[in-house]
Amino acid sequence: MIDQAKVRVLLLESIHPDAVSRLEAEGYQVESLRNALDEVELIERIPGVHLLGIRSKTQVTAKVLEAADSLVAIGAFCIGTDQIDLGTASKAGVAVFNAPFSNTRSVVELALAEIIAMTRRLTEKNNLMHEGVWDKAAVGSHEVRGRNLGIIGYGNIGTQLSVLAENLGMHVFFYDTADKLALGNAQRCSSLDELLELSDVVTMHVDGRPGNAGFFGAEQFAKMKQGAIFLNLSRGIVVDHGDLRDALTSGRLSGAAVDVFPTEPKGRGDEFVSELRGLPNVILTPHIGGSTEEAQADIGDFVANKLNHFVQEGNTTLSVNLPSVALPAQSGTSRIVHVHVNMPGVLAQVNSILAEHHVNVEGQLLSTRGEYGYLITDIGGAFSDDVLDKLRGMSQTVRLRVLS
Repeated sequence: MIDQAKVRVLLLESIHPDAVSRLEAEGYQVESLRNALDEVELIERIPGVHLLGIRSKTQVTAKVLEAADSLVAIGAFCIGTDQIDLGTASKAGVAVFNAPFSNTRSVVELALAEIIAMTRRLTEKNNLMHEGVWDKAAVGSHEVRGRNLGIIGYGNIGTQLSVLAENLGMHVFFYDTADKLALGNAQRCSSLDELLELSDVVTMHVDGRPGNAGFFGAEQFAKMKQGAIFLNLSRGIVVDHGDLRDALTSGRLSGAAVDVFPTEPKGRGDEFVSELRGLPNVILTPHIGGSTEEAQADIGDFVANKLNHFVQEGNTTLSVNLPSVALPAQSGTSRIVHVHVNMPGVLAQVNSILAEHHVNVEGQLLSTRGEYGYLITDIGGAFSDDVLDKLRGMSQTVRLRVLS
C-alpha cells in the first residue's frame, strides 16, 4: 500500500501547472522540470518515483523502466505514446495514460492556418514586406475553396480537420490503413498513391510507431501534384526531410509546413538544426501543434486525474496498455488490484485463495487485453499477509497492489 503523502511524482517538459496543482492537492510530492531528460539522466532520476509525467521528447525505454523500482504509472501529457516502451511497461504492470482528445482542436486549427497561409503565400509576402519590398502580385496565390485536401491518417485529428476543411469549401480525400467512416462528403482513397495524385494539399496525421519511420519520402513526393503543398504535424520520423527539401527546391512542391522533426532540441532556447531552414514558403514551428493554453490546461487536468484515479482506485479507463477496468469504490472494503498474464483459470485461482482464507468478496471486475489481464477485487473485513503472499506467488502474477 502506498502512503499518499509519500507518493513521488516527476513531471518533465514543462507540464501545465494545473497538473502540478491537481497532484499536489492529493498530498503527493511533485517535482516539475522544464526540460526533457535523456535516457542516462532519467535512469538516474527514476528510482523512488511512483508517477512519471512526460510529453513527446522524453524516451521511456526498457532500461529506464528496469531502473524504475517504484513506478506504478506513466502519464503522457500529449496524444502519442510511441516514446514509451509499452511492452516493457505492461510486463512490469505499469499503467500508461495519455490525452487522446484534449489537443485535437489545437492541432487542427494550426493545420488550417498553415494551409491558408501557404496557399496565399503569406510567408513570402511577409518576408518581402519586412525587407521593404511592396509586391501586390496575385501570382501563385489561391483560395482554399475548391481545392483538394488529402488527409493521411483519419483518426481524431484527421476527422476533425476533415469536417472543418469541408466547411471552408475544400474537397476532402483521406487514406487510412484501418477502416474508417467518412464524415460529411469526405471520400476514402483505396491507396496512398490515389490520394497523392488527387490532392492539392497533403497533410500527415499518423502515429510514430517504428513501422512508420521513413513512411514518406522521395517516391511519395514524386507522385504528388506539381506545385502541391505538404504538411506534417504528426511525428518527425515519418518523413524524410532531405527528400522534402529536394521536392521544395526543385519546385515539385510549392510549400510545406512542418511542426515535428526527427531530432528536436531538448529545451527552449536550444539551437534548432534542420535542412529545411531558410527555404521560402516553408513554415517551421517548434512542435506546437497542441501547445495552446487551452489544450495544455485540459491535458494537464485530464492526465493528472487519470494518474490519481489509478493510484487511489486502481481504475484503468483509457489506459493505452492495460485492460480498461473501473469498479465503483465501496465504503468499508479493501481493494486489491492484480495484473496478471492472461491465462485460463486465473480468476478461479484468485477466488480459491480468498475462499481458503475465509475472505469475503464484496465486488470484483476482470478484463483482459492481449497478453495481460487486470482484476480489481473489493473484500470485506480483515485479511492476512498470507493472502497477499499467496496471490503474489501465483505463476501468472505480474503485479499486485493493495489500495486500501
